[in-house]
Amino acid sequence: MDTTDTRRVPALSRRNFLGGMAATALSASALAGLTGCAPTQAAKPSSGDASDQETVVNNGINPQDYDYTSNTGDLATLFSSWSFGPLQLSHRMVKSAAGSDTASNPEEAATYYRNFAKGGVEMVWVEDFVDKYEHFPSARSTPIDKSPLAEIVQAIHEEGGYAGYQISCMGINFSGTKQIASGSFASAVAADMTQEEIKLLEQDTVAFVKRIKELGFDACEINAAGNNIGQSFLSRMRNTRDDEYGPQNFENRTRFICETIEAIKAECGSDFPVQVLINGIEENDGTIGDSSLYTTVAENKAMCKLMEEAGADSFHVRLGPTSQHVCEFASDLYFTGYGIDGTTSYGTQFDFSRHWEGKVIGNHSGCGMMLDVAAEIKEAVSVPVGTVTYMDPAHAPDFFENALKDGKADFLIMNRPLTVDPEYVTKLKEGRLDEIAPCTRCMHCHFDVDKEGKTYEHCRVNACTQHAFRESMPEGFDLPAAKTTKNVMVVGAGPAGMEAARIAALRGHNVTLYEKKSSAGGMLEFASTVKGPHENLDALRSYMEKQLEVTGVKFVTEHEVDAAFIESEKPDAIVLACGGLRDTLGMEGTEKTNIVSIEDFPTATMGENVVIVGSNAQAIDTALNLQAQGKHISMVTSDPVEKVDKGQSNWVKTFVMPMLYARGMRLWPNATINEVGDGAITITSEAGATESITCDTVIEAMDMLPNSSLLDGISVEETYAVGDCAEPFNIADAIFSGNLAGRAI
Repeated sequence: MDTTDTRRVPALSRRNFLGGMAATALSASALAGLTGCAPTQAAKPSSGDASDQETVVNNGINPQDYDYTSNTGDLATLFSSWSFGPLQLSHRMVKSAAGSDTASNPEEAATYYRNFAKGGVEMVWVEDFVDKYEHFPSARSTPIDKSPLAEIVQAIHEEGGYAGYQISCMGINFSGTKQIASGSFASAVAADMTQEEIKLLEQDTVAFVKRIKELGFDACEINAAGNNIGQSFLSRMRNTRDDEYGPQNFENRTRFICETIEAIKAECGSDFPVQVLINGIEENDGTIGDSSLYTTVAENKAMCKLMEEAGADSFHVRLGPTSQHVCEFASDLYFTGYGIDGTTSYGTQFDFSRHWEGKVIGNHSGCGMMLDVAAEIKEAVSVPVGTVTYMDPAHAPDFFENALKDGKADFLIMNRPLTVDPEYVTKLKEGRLDEIAPCTRCMHCHFDVDKEGKTYEHCRVNACTQHAFRESMPEGFDLPAAKTTKNVMVVGAGPAGMEAARIAALRGHNVTLYEKKSSAGGMLEFASTVKGPHENLDALRSYMEKQLEVTGVKFVTEHEVDAAFIESEKPDAIVLACGGLRDTLGMEGTEKTNIVSIEDFPTATMGENVVIVGSNAQAIDTALNLQAQGKHISMVTSDPVEKVDKGQSNWVKTFVMPMLYARGMRLWPNATINEVGDGAITITSEAGATESITCDTVIEAMDMLPNSSLLDGISVEETYAVGDCAEPFNIADAIFSGNLAGRAI
């Protein structure tokens, strides 16, 4: 039997200098077993609807309003013109600087950036990845002469876009920088630098900007946010100098940035656009509330005026936590996990009505969080101001259109939505919103960990991202046309099956997709019910179903396929995507302790004390959901601690696990269940002790098992098993395996 190679290929990390940070985060996992072909009926949690649970869900803080996604069809402001220095743009969507993980392969890098411009993005920012400073060692090792910068610029220009380059100092070593373990170094702060080094850094920056201008870049962005050296001059929390670059006044705090801007303009011309990226507002996310030295919006307004006077042509403002760098560009992680909106990753919660000066938008699940802050900064300057964090006008058209119309921002800085669908802008302009692949905010795209524990990056929805031009997908992003048109049968309309059908049909095959239930989606409906709306899984299901229509797949529902039917249809190729099998304890419940399958728990009667058996991502999502209902949760698993929440992305795990523990969940790793009794269960712990756990309900949430026996003995020569029926793990792997199967037929 021939089956497609569904092995995952580790990818180069996008931000190698953050590898140490990622390694210290909780290890990754993914959404185990959400790819079966039969959806479970959605239901509200058993203790009542969401509004009844609000005080339990968030301890009375951060109530969410999900009625912000309306669409009246008016996107006139979004598609209106604006100016960035001398550059003229016809819409307000800008690609942020990300994608340096492609830099090792010139063809991949050039095609990656080309696709955004080809898909309608006019201003494309390229993430810093080169070793560019003459006088300072760098954690980035790609010499300019050996980098694909020229190919990237050419590709963007050929598609009619502008190319900008973001200049970052993260990883730069100065004379005072403290060394840390393994020979790497801590993020430099202003006090680490001598005045001579400040001048040399300014000179080296100007020389580099001149070089990229000669290569064809149209603009540069000075990254003065996050852990960059520029931010450490702007921030009183990090700047302890006592000279003219110290924190004593706004002129001193901005002096380094202003001198750099002025020098760039002097060398490259006053018409060469310079954008400055800053933390628009800062907060202590490690010790909530202890923020007296953190930069306020009022401070930034004063400093932005000075930077504008120095020649800044625009500002990019983002959130400024100082302990979790990832939340500066992916602030919606504060909303990941059912019922823990505001989670900090430290087992604590922000109150968005009070923290962040009460100025971030904290009731839309992280969407457009910084728009009100951007509006304040925009009042202080006369140049354009843009902002970031899940800027996704296809997700909430009226919300973003009105924000632009009201002058809250001049442009929207986007990355993940564009990476998921590089044709985003063109489809939105043409009104094809239902054909835009939605970002599900899963964060597999940044420092994820595969099944073997290796760091790599990928996309849950777009299987090409971080796979194209690599071992698993050497042909690149484009689909090869089918050499021979074949009749293809796909069994199971979960994510894996729908992706396989879509790809096979796009290549020219005749595809029929069979689903035994009445609708498509597989376990996506269950996942959406358990997780809540944050990950946009309903939108993903709708998009994938729409793609069946767009690509001409014949979709047959309420039809269970068996071997006899396969033989009667005689397909040239079959893709099995029927989902995995559920393992069970093989035990009986008692009068006071019932046993419930994980798929059934949303509609089952729950006691107050629940034991979840298993620790995959489904089990963790279930624990969050039940904690939000006020249940007391214990988790018993045969896995070691490092495998808990396997299948979830590394960052989602990093944010949800501390809150589960803080809210009282007890984890019993490397443990086995001995007996289900009346009102309690007994287990053998990893220490070898027999423990009794009070328990009204046991939820069976063990890992799914493969389920490919339907392919045994059939006469079809070309067969593929994809998704959970082949190797249960998560949605991302299911879609990827389906994509590879569709390409292989």
